[in-house]
Amino acid sequence: MADFQARDKLAFLLSLVPWLMEHDGATVQQAAEHFGVSEQQIRDAVELIAVSGIPGDTDTYQHGDLFDINWDAFEQRDEIVLTNLVAIDDSPRLSAREATALIAGLQYLSSLPENAGSATLARLTAKLSRGASAEPSQLGVEGDPDGGLNQTLALIRDSVARGLQLELDYLDSAGHRERRRVDPLRVESLDDDWYLRGWCHLREAVRTFRLDRISNAVITDAPIEHRAEEVRLPDRLFEPSPEDLEVTIEVAPAAMPLLADYIPDGAVSTEHDGRIRTTLRVSHFHGLKRLIASMSGVAVVVAPESARQAVREWAAAGAARYRRDA
Repeated sequence: MADFQARDKLAFLLSLVPWLMEHDGATVQQAAEHFGVSEQQIRDAVELIAVSGIPGDTDTYQHGDLFDINWDAFEQRDEIVLTNLVAIDDSPRLSAREATALIAGLQYLSSLPENAGSATLARLTAKLSRGASAEPSQLGVEGDPDGGLNQTLALIRDSVARGLQLELDYLDSAGHRERRRVDPLRVESLDDDWYLRGWCHLREAVRTFRLDRISNAVITDAPIEHRAEEVRLPDRLFEPSPEDLEVTIEVAPAAMPLLADYIPDGAVSTEHDGRIRTTLRVSHFHGLKRLIASMSGVAVVVAPESARQAVREWAAAGAARYRRDA
């Protein structure tokens, strides 16, 4: 490698060592073809690697402080097998399963309107695919097997890409249906539900729409007037209002993070017999019934009695329906 400059040598070694780790037992010829150098340059580099390392606690090079190779394989069969790695091997690497889980999350993020066509997410996905200890599983993320939510998400993404407003029918929690014109800002999920946060031109403010309550959505010819980077979105999915109902519940401590969006700032939480008693703010009892049903055996409504009765009757009606079906 005499014709290499010092900087070129270092860059070459930094590329060669990870490649040899990924291709254990590669031959000198294979390495030379991969890097486009001569076989002698590969041999010189391997011999240099074998005397490289990091000094230990004594500030001297001991046996375990240097790279090492299988010299018999190298000298007799031209195979390069690293038998001792220094420093590089200390860096944690994602397993194939861990990389697959992260890639699934990135695919989900890529499907959201505000991330449509994100080059950053695409590059990060590619890096995870290359940097795992083994090849991640091939997968596709599908949030809605029935296709309804996927169609709505696709429509939202299309409206953002084209810069046009949406019109939709929305069934609110009180059972009232209204035609809304919306600038889509963000799609989020909470538990099993998906929500669109958008600027509602009817209310002239940011509003949250549950996707399964949206129907007859169409893209209009009107340009979007408010974009995600121009509007202050609250950190919480649901912001309290003066009309909200206060409900006292007891919940298992481990489940408290699931209720973060419902617990108002300044709420006092106390411990009662191993459970946490706290206050929630909900816009209506229907939402409370669904919330408590999703936390069966984990959360119990304590007060007021009207809230307890609403949850009790809803649960009883559901149980009766199961008995009729049976």
